[in-house]
This record gives sequence, C-alpha cells and structure tokens, in this order.
Amino acid sequence: MTLRLFFHSDDLKANVEVLDCSPWENEFAVVLRATLFHPQGGGQPFDTGWIGESQVLRVVQDGQQIIHYVDRAVASGMISIRVDEQRRQLNSRLHSAGHLIGHFAETRGWTPIKAHHWPGESRVQFKPGEDPQELDASIIQQGINEWIAADLPRLVALREGSREVGFGELAPYGCGGTHVRCLQELGTVTVAALSQKKGTLSVHYHVD
Repeated sequence: MTLRLFFHSDDLKANVEVLDCSPWENEFAVVLRATLFHPQGGGQPFDTGWIGESQVLRVVQDGQQIIHYVDRAVASGMISIRVDEQRRQLNSRLHSAGHLIGHFAETRGWTPIKAHHWPGESRVQFKPGEDPQELDASIIQQGINEWIAADLPRLVALREGSREVGFGELAPYGCGGTHVRCLQELGTVTVAALSQKKGTLSVHYHVD
C-alpha cells in the first residue's frame, strides 16, 4: 500500500523510498513507499514531475499501490521527488471550483452524480432532486463568487478511513483529490455554460 502524502500535505518535494522499478514497454514503472503524486482518478488528472532525475510521465492507481511511470530507471533506496507545481496548482483549482459548483446546485435541489475536473473540459453533472429549481450560469456564478470573496478555508478530515474535504461552513465531500488551501487561491472561476441531456444537467466551467 502506497502512503498518500498528499492526503495531509501540500508539499511538492520530499525524500521517499523506492521499493521497485520495473521495465514497462518503453517506460519504467516505479513503486514508492510514500508519494506526493496524485494518480489519475476521482475526476482529476494525474500529477507529473520528477523522481530523482527521471521524469514522471503519468501516475495511476493499481489496487492499494500507486504506480509512477517514468522515462528512465531509478535505483532502489531513498530518493528525492518533486511534483510539477504549475500542473498541480491548476488541477487543484479546477477540482476545488467543481466542489463549489456542486455545493451551490445542491442548495437548489440538484444532486451531483459525476465530475470531470480536466483543463479545457471541466464539468459537474447533476440529477434532479425532489424539488429542483431552474438554474442558469449567472445564478451559479453569483453564488460561488460570494464564497470565493469570503475566502473560506479548506478543511480536511479523516473519518473511519475516508477522507473528507470541505471549505468553511460548507458540508464536506468524501474526496481523495487535491485542493486549494483557501478560496482566494482559486482566482477567477467562470461558469461557462449549462446543458441538459436525458435528465442530466451538466455545468461547464473553467478557471483563469
């Protein structure tokens, strides 16, 4: 089981132990005892960066382990790792903005069912609850702008083996992703469009 350091740390550098490095097609699959790299999953893209001098090309979850695919072999033992700061920051902003959109739509009677926090194609999808209210981009925009202006802090808790992430007084979501430390770090969030198909409402957004 790979220890997920990003569950409780915003650090982008660490010294960790390499447990295994195996050839994989034209790459090498590296298993670390602990990692700062977020794997692809939960609607969020994987981190990239470096393990020693090797470039991390992609990161995936395989059962309880996290596999880091790199461009060259690394030796077993202790090594320095570094996460690409720009990519992590963007992914964290998009994921956090998705949480806010989810919270706001819930206050209007919509239930979030799926989220995709990828650059250029971010969206949160909802199904109607018992009494859904009509939404448009401007209504959602105003709601989330108020929370961002209030600069609500991120709150993280581990409950019964599950990680929960919330902002200020907003109810937390069970989530394994990375997030901004406070909402001012989001910068500008733009609710770009809403679409509906087969009863599912999709809210499309981006950050600048």
